[in-house]
Amino acid sequence: MIYRDFLKPLIDRLMALTALILLSPIIIAIIIAVRIKMGRPVVFRQKRIGLNERPFEFWKFRTMTDERDTAGKLLPDEARLRRFGRFLRATSLDELPQLWNVLNGDMSLIGPRPLLPEYLPRYSDFQRRRHEARPGITGLAQILGRNSISWERKFELDVQYVDRCGFLLDARILLMTLSSVVRREGISQAGHATMPEFIGSSSSSNSGGK
Repeated sequence: MIYRDFLKPLIDRLMALTALILLSPIIIAIIIAVRIKMGRPVVFRQKRIGLNERPFEFWKFRTMTDERDTAGKLLPDEARLRRFGRFLRATSLDELPQLWNVLNGDMSLIGPRPLLPEYLPRYSDFQRRRHEARPGITGLAQILGRNSISWERKFELDVQYVDRCGFLLDARILLMTLSSVVRREGISQAGHATMPEFIGSSSSSNSGGK
């Protein structure tokens, strides 16, 4: 497909570069604030899985402290996520470093969210199809529930995006993302700071969405 394979990557890089330039004062201010409130590192880096199941280094602004219990084990996410970190997540400002991932070609502005390598053996064949598209900063699952919907529903929406990817759908997702960020919808799932770990679907043989 001409749009997905050629135009979309070009648009991604141009928009990411423009955004980095325009948002540079905000990015610098966040770097300073994170450094003061939480120390180093300012940027959280983690291996995630991208297009065709290739791993890459994923960037976000740090939103949690490194607080540990008496045994030296990290405290639960809820205990380490303070007011400033919650603000960054609620406004999606923690996602800004991913613009560099887009410039590097590891991510797209729009696509399935990149997830952890340990999830790979837990996917059904249907769910693995989410890696047929370059992962995105936002996507269909983000505008239709974000972290408030189940993993199974997220993956159904991811595969829908893979099958329907096009300019008009991307434009719709981008506009709806801006709206959902303003309304701060779907930031977390009930009872969790963000989203519980994906441990596998109840039916791992599922070959399609309901």
